Amino acid sequence: MPQPKVKLVVTGDDFGYCQRRNQGIVDCFQAGAISNVSLLVNACSAKDAADLAKRHAMPIGLHANLSEGLPVCPNLRSGSTLLNDDGVFHGKMGFRKQLQNGQLSMAEVERELHAQVKLFCELTGHFPLHMDGHQHVHVLPEVRDVFAQVLSDYAVPYTRVPVEPGLQACPWLPPALRDFYMQVEKDAREAVGVFGRHGIRWPDVYLGLTTMGDSMSVTSIKRAIGHAMEAMPPGDAMVTRGGEAQAVGRPVTVELMVHPGYPSDPQQGGCGQGPDDFSQSLDRRHELETLMDPRLQDFYKQERIQLCAFRDL
Repeated sequence: MPQPKVKLVVTGDDFGYCQRRNQGIVDCFQAGAISNVSLLVNACSAKDAADLAKRHAMPIGLHANLSEGLPVCPNLRSGSTLLNDDGVFHGKMGFRKQLQNGQLSMAEVERELHAQVKLFCELTGHFPLHMDGHQHVHVLPEVRDVFAQVLSDYAVPYTRVPVEPGLQACPWLPPALRDFYMQVEKDAREAVGVFGRHGIRWPDVYLGLTTMGDSMSVTSIKRAIGHAMEAMPPGDAMVTRGGEAQAVGRPVTVELMVHPGYPSDPQQGGCGQGPDDFSQSLDRRHELETLMDPRLQDFYKQERIQLCAFRDL
């Protein structure tokens, strides 16, 4: 077979959120529509997800969560800077506000990340193959330094750097969401040096902000991959053959973040507070059906795009 032009890691995030999410992710994996999963260890159905990953030999990493639900570390479940007045994490924007105001303890962030890695190992029987942050908290100032050190401590080789080519050319995104994504990209660019100094790796290109929920379609995924190819065309890698160095084409490595599943039942799932609106919406099923669309599979074949896991990069 000819060498692929693109090695594409399609990561199903939020594995463990609820049993209906888990089943949708498994269905996608078995259909060859995703190739990698990211586990929320503090979610209601984390053990079920870990058991499914073992049964189906699904490559699995840790979706470290500091913003939704309850902490894993018992000593942080009261009196912690990571918790709001209701005794749960501050939320996607609340976490960022507390961080900006200097009201989060990085020592507590580190303790919680260590606890989540250890629980991941208990559930799966091995260290994470990759580790990223739920709602992209891992690239935030200060947090990224702690996060990189934890990855280094456990020799977790890969993370996610959410800088997406073509993001600025997406006028259909609501202004508030677009502003949030642009801030995520800014934080991610500033995290690159931190991750690099710790020897952590990531794919050449990240995709997923512009193809999330009802923005996902076969067309939007094709467009996003096209932007990836323009941003990072196949380069040359050097190999030694017969004692001589020769240049060979190197595939572009890409991660596509996705959130497939079946809509959560009310009051079933989540990370301790019940499922959110996105989880209960039809957007999850829409992503599942899009990813399993035969036209997308045909596109991968035609363009020599090989789905793989982080361990295959």
